[in-house]
Amino acid sequence: MATEFDDIPERALAWHRDGRGAALATVVETWGSAPRPVGSQLAISGASEIAGSVSGGCVEGAVVVEALEAMEDQAGGRILEFGVSDDDAFAVGLACGGRIRVMVEPVGAVLPPDLLEDLTARRAAREAVAVITDTEAWTHDLAGPDAFPDRFRMDRSGFEEGGARFVAVHNPPLRMVVVGGVHIAQPLLRIAALAGYDCVLVDPRESFASAERFPDVPRVHDWPDAALEAHALDARTAVVTLTHDAKLDDPAIAVALRSPAFYLGCLGSTRTHAKRRARLEAEGFGAEDLARIHAPVGLAIGARSPAEIAVAVMAEITQTLRQR
Repeated sequence: MATEFDDIPERALAWHRDGRGAALATVVETWGSAPRPVGSQLAISGASEIAGSVSGGCVEGAVVVEALEAMEDQAGGRILEFGVSDDDAFAVGLACGGRIRVMVEPVGAVLPPDLLEDLTARRAAREAVAVITDTEAWTHDLAGPDAFPDRFRMDRSGFEEGGARFVAVHNPPLRMVVVGGVHIAQPLLRIAALAGYDCVLVDPRESFASAERFPDVPRVHDWPDAALEAHALDARTAVVTLTHDAKLDDPAIAVALRSPAFYLGCLGSTRTHAKRRARLEAEGFGAEDLARIHAPVGLAIGARSPAEIAVAVMAEITQTLRQR
């Protein structure tokens, strides 16, 4: 289950290759209740096609006009500033207005196509990469997480302090691996996909992880430890075990604890988790390892139904990702 909410650079490159012309617009600064965060992008084709957004819809029209003019005259990049009025803000679901600055770069005249090709190739390979734009000289460069560790960790694009260089962070998509094709997994995987996660379901029991029960989710029927090792868990991955069966959950938990996965949540009561901890301690896992496990899984919001539990789990994953 892959998401396509964030394929903006890819769309711009495709339009450029097709000869339609393209420009990328990027939110570079915000004040107040701006509709979209810094780093949000809008791709515009020479035929006025758009993908993505830089606001809730209140300034897109003006950005498109500026982008079309920039493509037409093949001039340098430009930075636009918009005040989002209270009326416009209310129309897009905000309580009050704000201001945003948007950088517009025609592909070719300003944004080098070869750099855009390199960027999209790295994104396709799940490499974390940043595009650095000097908004005075309109030069560009690419850098990895070592150059901006805090920005990559927090998914935070922005200008370097006191400078004119804008750093646009492109982290690989978040991923979620769910072990156990149980009832809770059905709403959880749908919610996770809507939240931007690439999802996969692992369960050797084909009757549980069936196409009928999970029609739009990639399913792996290998034993959980083998499946997770093959999945190459990274720091952008959340793992949730739901089978409530030690034979299936424990091997997956062991692999997740040895990985940099940012979240590991396990279904089961407090008593069940105490037994789980004892088994993992016997395998050599220490207190620091076991403290990484969120169990019982999900925020304590009084959830009862599978869908409510899925909401609680997704909330806890989000909290762990954003507040860790």
